[in-house]
Amino acid sequence: MTSLAAILRGAERGVFPPPDLGLTLVPAPSDRESCVVAFTGHVVIAADVDPAWVAERIPDGDLSAPTNPPFLSALEDFTGRRVNAIDAMLLAPALVDPAERAAATAELTELPNLDHPRVRRAWRYRDDVRAYGDTHGGLVVTGRGLAGRFECALEVPAEARGQGYGRRLAYAARGLCPPDGAVWAQVTPGNAASLRTFLAAGYKPVGSEALLVK
Repeated sequence: MTSLAAILRGAERGVFPPPDLGLTLVPAPSDRESCVVAFTGHVVIAADVDPAWVAERIPDGDLSAPTNPPFLSALEDFTGRRVNAIDAMLLAPALVDPAERAAATAELTELPNLDHPRVRRAWRYRDDVRAYGDTHGGLVVTGRGLAGRFECALEVPAEARGQGYGRRLAYAARGLCPPDGAVWAQVTPGNAASLRTFLAAGYKPVGSEALLVK
């Protein structure tokens, strides 16, 4: 049986589930989370549920049902979890060249033991959380999130917005990622400014996710 981790690692290499209007059911990646991940033409449900239970609720070939409220509500009840959000998944390759990595992260300083709302939130959903600040008051938070993938989140002070700092922070996250990997970001689709920031920093949309947490 495949795993969500294997599917996500494949996506990092540009290998996605087949766009066959199909559905793949895999175990929950950890006790902390279950999820519904939608790619182009294929949906992955990562939860400890019986295939028959899923089949009763999702008609063959219906790719909208797994991410619609009726199914997600049923999945919440079955797993005893709640849907945290439905986000767009964005993905970018790590910066590999040492000089490029150094230039991208030059303004960042690691801030250990930082007590910040975004850092506290990150620890609820990620492991190995690290926070980095820049001279403008910006913040990059990284960690190992869903199925162990490397994730980032940004914080740009209100007075610094609209000046390109967010794009620089998103780009810097690619230099914080291990050079043989990739970095993921989850953005609420309605947050158009954040979407533009990540797209400008070289991230590409690869799907959506509904994360169910305790």
